[in-house]
Amino acid sequence: MKAIMVMYDSLNRHMLPPYGCDWVIASNFQRLARRSATFDNCYVGSMPCMPARRELHTGRYNFLHRSWGPLEPFDDSMPRILKTNDVHTHLISDHYHYWEDGGCTYHPRYSTWEISRGQEGDPWKADVGRTTKAPNSLNPHKGKWGYQDWVNRSYAKDEADYPQSKTFRMAEEFLHANHQADNWWLHVETFDPHEPYQVPLKYQQMYQMKHPGEYFDWPTYTKIWEDPKLTDHLRLVNAALISMCDANLGKILDLMDQYDLWKDTMLIVNTDHGFLLGEHGWWGKMAMPHWQEIAHTPLFVWDPRSSVAGQRRNSLVQMIDLPATLLEYFGVDRPGDMQGSPLRQTVADDTPVRQAGLFGAFGQQVNVTDGRYVYMRGPATEMNSPLFEYTHMPTHMRGAFRVEELQDISLAEPFSFTKGCRTMKIPVGNTKGPTKRPNRCPDHMRNLLYDVQNDPAQQHPLEDAKAEKTMIDHLVDLMHHNDAPPEQFERLGLNS
Repeated sequence: MKAIMVMYDSLNRHMLPPYGCDWVIASNFQRLARRSATFDNCYVGSMPCMPARRELHTGRYNFLHRSWGPLEPFDDSMPRILKTNDVHTHLISDHYHYWEDGGCTYHPRYSTWEISRGQEGDPWKADVGRTTKAPNSLNPHKGKWGYQDWVNRSYAKDEADYPQSKTFRMAEEFLHANHQADNWWLHVETFDPHEPYQVPLKYQQMYQMKHPGEYFDWPTYTKIWEDPKLTDHLRLVNAALISMCDANLGKILDLMDQYDLWKDTMLIVNTDHGFLLGEHGWWGKMAMPHWQEIAHTPLFVWDPRSSVAGQRRNSLVQMIDLPATLLEYFGVDRPGDMQGSPLRQTVADDTPVRQAGLFGAFGQQVNVTDGRYVYMRGPATEMNSPLFEYTHMPTHMRGAFRVEELQDISLAEPFSFTKGCRTMKIPVGNTKGPTKRPNRCPDHMRNLLYDVQNDPAQQHPLEDAKAEKTMIDHLVDLMHHNDAPPEQFERLGLNS
């Protein structure tokens, strides 16, 4: 048995033709939909990047216990479990957060791994004398991080030089070399179409874009502030990058055809989350509620055991189901702490795996959906407290917790999934300095209820006490099932 996962970052469901988009050019995603089961009810779990990847390894929600961070010593890692059961796991990625402090424990869990450099502000090429001339830009990131991005871009002279291109070239190399072998899982992961939208000119020309005179391809996570013409331009640049993703996806599908891998190779194509491109008056993610554009994600699965192709699946599924799916596919037992479910029967005949699912980000709204309703539960107080991080690995995205954050820690009693280990219990919001995370909760992070079947754009919040109670019951049950810290119930104004 063999398996391939092609994973994107910030790939929008509503920008793909198989999900109804009629203007983005992505013929290989349409080709993929004809060869697989297309899931119409896939939702994120933990946001954003590394919390989602912790779910991909552990098969359980991350966001109720800690924020962005590495795998913990007590975590069960699906790639490592496969590796110890004689399944070769190979990671190929340009997702540079893997190589930072906040993601440093993920890639060693694979049997082998390869990287390509240069996405976003990846600290890659050195320009000590600052000789790189950044063009006129409306991009808001103009500090060291933004400058590093322009340094990195200067090394992408041709399409073959782009990080995404190099990532998929390594994937092609792996498949050419190993297609006849058995018992391997290839995880191909690109940072694209994450912002900034660095994309070769030929893909921009597919959309007949008129250059605005200054670069604008890196939105901030904020309410829209710019001229509507620039907003339209940014959507087109995002679409162009999706078309590049589509072209490289086609190379994987071509090799599936060439080597007849469809007969014995599972194919999963997925993303960690979506991205707001002006919907609801916002750009980005994380700074606003996790509306459908962010939380409702694309998923395609080909399972050679059922050979279901060209069909839709309506069952509610999430990222936590993918590690369970891969372990079951390779005949490997799942650890007891893994809460996701294998999707074998869901692919085959749409058998449901859950009634409801949680999603969210640490310290923000806790959200729950049953596929029809989405309920967003905000903090009960303006100060958004109490809130603690539980970890053995006190690192943020790009560095360790500051010493000020660690001066008031205690030890928590073990959770059900920490293998008897007590973790640090680190208070949030009680430190000083520029990196202090505010406790205050903005007004837009209030309680919200939507009927997404009848209001998919989430324009009309509901006032429906009966539906709200049903969703609160789902939320509380799932929080208990995840062994959520008691103060999370208090923070949300819920009875535990």
